[in-house]
Amino acid sequence: MAREFQRGHKARISDLTPGTDLYVGVQISAPGLTFDISCFGLDADERLSDDRYFVFFNQPKSPEESIQLLGAQAGDTESFRVTLDRIPSHIRKLSFTATLDGAGQMSQIAPGYLRIVAGGEEVARYSFSGAEFSTERAVMLGDFYFKDGWRFAAVGQGFDGGLEALLKHFGGEVLEEEAPAAPQQPQPQQGAAPGFAPPAQTTPPPAFGAPAAPAPAPAPQPAPQGFAPPPGQTPPPPAPAPNVHAAPTVVGPLTPPPGGTVPPPAAPAPAPYGQPPQQPSYGGQPGAPLPPGYGQQPAPYGGQQAPPMPPGYGQVPGQQPAPYGVPQGAPQGGAGVTAALQAFKETPTGQRWTQQNKKLIRVDLGIGGQPVLARQGSMVLYQGKVDFSYKGAGFAGRIVGNATGQEMQLMRCTGQGQVFLAENSTHLHPVELQGDAICVSAENVLAFDESLQYEVRRIEGHGIPGGALFTMQFQGTGTIVVKTHGTPVVLPVTPTTFADCNAVVAWSAASQVIVSSQVRMRRNAYPGDTGESVNLQFRGAPGNFIVVQPYEV
Repeated sequence: MAREFQRGHKARISDLTPGTDLYVGVQISAPGLTFDISCFGLDADERLSDDRYFVFFNQPKSPEESIQLLGAQAGDTESFRVTLDRIPSHIRKLSFTATLDGAGQMSQIAPGYLRIVAGGEEVARYSFSGAEFSTERAVMLGDFYFKDGWRFAAVGQGFDGGLEALLKHFGGEVLEEEAPAAPQQPQPQQGAAPGFAPPAQTTPPPAFGAPAAPAPAPAPQPAPQGFAPPPGQTPPPPAPAPNVHAAPTVVGPLTPPPGGTVPPPAAPAPAPYGQPPQQPSYGGQPGAPLPPGYGQQPAPYGGQQAPPMPPGYGQVPGQQPAPYGVPQGAPQGGAGVTAALQAFKETPTGQRWTQQNKKLIRVDLGIGGQPVLARQGSMVLYQGKVDFSYKGAGFAGRIVGNATGQEMQLMRCTGQGQVFLAENSTHLHPVELQGDAICVSAENVLAFDESLQYEVRRIEGHGIPGGALFTMQFQGTGTIVVKTHGTPVVLPVTPTTFADCNAVVAWSAASQVIVSSQVRMRRNAYPGDTGESVNLQFRGAPGNFIVVQPYEV
């Protein structure tokens, strides 16, 4: 019984199958497009430090044959054999990717999948379609990565720059000189499939539900040596891809489809006569890069970065000015409203917490299954079935909160949907905790996972009435969203680190914090007091930090 994965879902390989000899099949197609499917063997820093572990049509296996390219079989466009117990220790991640060979974009692809087969039985499947992509020309479909054992993650993230951007993301070198074409990939021999692979396709479908084998596609043409771009052009810098392995492990739901087998993906429907293939949504055009949004580099023009220019009213940043008589922000032949709003589209990543921009964050309650505690009134939008309820601190908690100034008025968000959170245009910073702890003032907390433990912590001091200040300490596994006024600065803790108690936002819980008072009766009896009479002094081992905002509460 295959387990269905969605983008962002992860699971241990040992939970899927006890075997280590695996078959990985990829099915991806689009009318008139050709795809190159590869596997990158990366080190602990997720870099291609050994190019012998870049397995593709011109290098079909790794040195010890732990990763082998098998070719098209059993209904899959491309397939691999992965023997986990033979992978060397310096290879900690296998990334299976698909790139376009020629013009086109990933929004045109038909429904496809990446599946894992063990012992002739399909155990996992990640399904995708062109609706999940836009102008990408290279995508990372799924990863095998080592974290206390081998795990699988459904990624579904891409690059507009194609194979060159993908190679640069993994630390590969892109040569500028062209070389003679490499020999064609040898066709896999019939009847030579290993025993771990699914059985050969016959008239009745196999037990694991493999789709019918498509017509043989033409062999992909090899790229020039080093995957160099055409002379005179410079590939655009790759956009940073989110690290899905840093998110908490989310196991794909074990819900079999009707009939007990995984249905094959629908065959791609040809485009109607006289119409182009599937168009990207939200006002895009085929082959046209997205306008630069939050965290995205400007699109190249002519292979080089366009010089910066101040955008006009309604004009997307980085966009060329429209000709005379055409409204600003409206591309020629396209809708001006959709083009102007394209830069502010929702940012989908498949992770539980996703920062939409510097002042807005989204949490997907369906990932992880844990409720979220957020400051009352911080919800600005939600989608799906979400319930909001009051989160009380209890009688003792209210007394402690009122006495220490660390009272938080919270609401509990549960259900299956996405909630967008913000407050007074403050800057938001999601901080993921993996069993460690952090101290944050209650004034600077916007939301956090209910799985985190929190308590009021006392700061020892002297020389001021009461002799102490208070803060909140969060500990456990989960994410806390910290809000600041303006862009904060993070500084290492040294023996002489002092911070204004009204400007400090957070610090590492292992730091020793004491109140440093400079109160002098005679000094404060005269006009011209500095107003900096009470500070916090931080001490700690190397690795401790403090976060300070350019604003005093």
